[in-house]
Amino acid sequence: MKKIYVLDTNVLLYDPQALTKFEDNSIIIPITVIEEIDRFKKDMNETGRNARQVSRLMDGFRKEGSLSKGLPLENGGMLRIEIYEEKVMKRLPPELREDRGDNRILAVAVDLMESEPATPVILVTKDTNLRIKADALGLAAQDYESDKVAIDDLFSGVANMAVEAEVIDRFYSQGWLELEVGLLPNQYVLLTEAANPSHSAVARFDHVSRRIVPLSRVDKEGVWSLFPRNLEQSFALDALLDDNVKIVTLVGKAGTGKTLLAIAAGLQKTAEENVYNRLLVSRPVFPMGRDLGFLPGDIEEKLTPWMQPIFDNVELLLTGHEGEKRHSKGYKELMAMGILEIEPLTYIRGRSIPNQYMIVDEAQNLTPHEIKTIVTRAGEGTKIILTGDPYQIDNPYVDAESNGLTYVVERLKEQTISAHITMNKGERSELAELAANLL
Repeated sequence: MKKIYVLDTNVLLYDPQALTKFEDNSIIIPITVIEEIDRFKKDMNETGRNARQVSRLMDGFRKEGSLSKGLPLENGGMLRIEIYEEKVMKRLPPELREDRGDNRILAVAVDLMESEPATPVILVTKDTNLRIKADALGLAAQDYESDKVAIDDLFSGVANMAVEAEVIDRFYSQGWLELEVGLLPNQYVLLTEAANPSHSAVARFDHVSRRIVPLSRVDKEGVWSLFPRNLEQSFALDALLDDNVKIVTLVGKAGTGKTLLAIAAGLQKTAEENVYNRLLVSRPVFPMGRDLGFLPGDIEEKLTPWMQPIFDNVELLLTGHEGEKRHSKGYKELMAMGILEIEPLTYIRGRSIPNQYMIVDEAQNLTPHEIKTIVTRAGEGTKIILTGDPYQIDNPYVDAESNGLTYVVERLKEQTISAHITMNKGERSELAELAANLL
């Protein structure tokens, strides 16, 4: 049975292509949505760009027919703009005020539900409260789930296998095993003897040889003086240092070492091994809590508060926990030499980034479309690292299951040039681990 989908403004601002993703069903756009999109079109951010793209798409459809009467889409569906009428509000309780755009959109959906009882009417919105109000009125409502990834089912990047003792012994003696049971490219493996869990081995599945092979060894001086503290960090460093892996995703709670490991590997590959021309570290600009507003100074001074977490990690690698200087150069010297570059993601659109080790921190605050924009900037020889915690999101337009980081993990898990590790063990401090687990 065909359905009628009423789209909220936030669905189109999240994904302008949503108009083409409802198969052969009818799509209704309340006129209030067009009005709200118009308010966003001058914004110089991703929301503004999406608003302008929606406007262009709607204008293109307008040239093919009447939007008020409805026009057919290529997938067999139908698109129509529904004009809001004041009498429609009378179908809603008096508590739902007419001056609220959400309530006018809700009124259109309820009117369609009552006027076309033979066809299921569904309100699609990313606004949780609007879905609750719709449910209270007996109207079906759902989130926009085109790019959703169930966070509990997210690919971990590691397989645990119970094997016989002789299998582990053979792995150590010959340095590889032909053990391919359902493994994905660059997936990590923990081999454990069933009868004796302390007898174990760690490995990575090499898709070229179709074997599991040992992890790359960390030099006795460490990776920019950093050593892995647990298995997850060992897996992460192996992926971060492998030049054949072009995109690495590190997902984990606060304190697991995602950013620190990525920066250490990046410094190793640029400043020490000269594999890449530059280490580029970036992050989206989203405040936690109330925004500070205008910041004085030049562009470097304005960006310092946003980029300070990255400076902290670089400084820690250069000085060590005890404050003893490990390396002769400070991060400002590395930046002056062109080895290290730290900048926000605001200016990345339109760039081509060749032969660089690029780290995008806090990637959970990005939409799938923004992630695509970033990854498509990668030129020849560039490696991209995406790090983040899906449970710490400041972007109001994404959640733990619809953000760009988890989207990339799921979409690229079978690709031969990608690797992923989910990190759960905190190493920042006993207090940080306690807070991450209990608060």
